[in-house]
Amino acid sequence: MKRKLRINGHSHLLPYPEEIPQFMQDKGIFWVDKDRKFMLQKDWNRPITDSSFFLDEKLAWMERFKIDHAVVLNLSQLYGNGLRVEEMKQALRFQNDFNAKVQRENPSKFTCGFVVHPGFVRGACWEIERCVNELGMQLLCLPTHYMDTIGTWRCIFDEENEPIFELANKYNLAVEIHPYDGEKFIKLENTSWRFHLIWMLAQCADAYHFLTLNGYQDKYPNMRTCFAHGGQLAQINLGRRIQGFDGRPDLFEGKSHPRKAVGHKNIFFDTLVHDTGGLQLLIKNQGSKQVLMGLDDPYPLGEMESEKQSSYPGKILDLAMERNIINETERDAIWEDNVIQWLCGDDEAAKQKLVNRILGQ
Repeated sequence: MKRKLRINGHSHLLPYPEEIPQFMQDKGIFWVDKDRKFMLQKDWNRPITDSSFFLDEKLAWMERFKIDHAVVLNLSQLYGNGLRVEEMKQALRFQNDFNAKVQRENPSKFTCGFVVHPGFVRGACWEIERCVNELGMQLLCLPTHYMDTIGTWRCIFDEENEPIFELANKYNLAVEIHPYDGEKFIKLENTSWRFHLIWMLAQCADAYHFLTLNGYQDKYPNMRTCFAHGGQLAQINLGRRIQGFDGRPDLFEGKSHPRKAVGHKNIFFDTLVHDTGGLQLLIKNQGSKQVLMGLDDPYPLGEMESEKQSSYPGKILDLAMERNIINETERDAIWEDNVIQWLCGDDEAAKQKLVNRILGQ
């Protein structure tokens, strides 16, 4: 019998300090201190809370928890919002080249994403072409919101960005939607981690709102979108959006009904909702086939080993099994089949190629 794979669909990786070009620190864009204690930007720093932020330690961590493969997203600090265009291009190119190298040198362990800045659509399309055709990458990472060229904050699923989605459709790309930078456009004091605990989830719900209103899940049938953190507020918010659409049709002329997107085969969500009640609602709304494993390691809001929370990677699915929210077949699919479906779509050859790569064949 074929061994079931455990694939983590939401992971992050920091470059070692010496891998980050000097200009990134000189310009205050992003760097890691030599002792590997902090990641830094101009006027910002954050403690590095686990050694598995780095490659060798990440591989050891995956081995310890029997994780066969991980999908590495871009670092949220490298969306490039508010940077001068040349600096932004260099920073994003560094991130993409770094991720491509990780995937190239560790093909059985990692599938890595690449990032573009939608504020510069033409440049974003060129970078997609480069990452797909030259670097062999198949996962496009996008922020829920971005700053356009005149300093206005926009949702990623703005119609101006359709050239990006057309390319994603052409190349059969998986797309990851991840929130960040909320404190730059939500005018509240950054206190008690509110932007990570509350507003990030609202940012995901906002992006889901516009993906589905624009009907992009059908308009671009070869593009499969996954929302980080279970798109958690989008789940509890579904009824309100449906009632709003039905109750004020004048506000939604030419838009697609929210119901049409529920459980759609091109829209995925990761498991990182932190409790079985949240997971149960997600599965009830969208169906277990649209849910894939996401640990968000090694961030402290990820599913990490923690004595305080008596937690470990995969705990939420084990609890969901105990509580009859999912069965064994569904659990195995969330760890393997659903992640592969998101990454490859209906391309059976691509699926087989990915499985062979993970198995080192």
